[in-house]
Amino acid sequence: MKYAMPQEIEVWYILPAIRREFSFIMSKRGLRQKEIAEKLGITKSAVSQYIKHKRANKFKFDLESEKAIEKSVDRILKNSNVITETQKLCNLLKENLTICKVHQSYDSNLPKDCDLCMVK
Repeated sequence: MKYAMPQEIEVWYILPAIRREFSFIMSKRGLRQKEIAEKLGITKSAVSQYIKHKRANKFKFDLESEKAIEKSVDRILKNSNVITETQKLCNLLKENLTICKVHQSYDSNLPKDCDLCMVK
């Protein structure tokens, strides 16, 4: 049976959702799309699509993850590296098994007792 790898789940769903949240939060805080794009290292049109929920709108983060994302935005706006903050969030999403939930919801071939995404 062929399964999507956990890394593919991160690239296809998790990373875009993190960028969506970063873009949305920064926009709510008054940053222009151009400024957001520069901070995140993405295009202005990608920021626009994230803010308008035309991209990466397939799932929502739980409350714990949302709070962590807010804190990451705070640090990014104080000049923390966006890659470092994104990596911290990806690690959290592995630890709290969010990646497993996303993987289960998008890969119908996974067995019910799957532990492919588990951090060991």
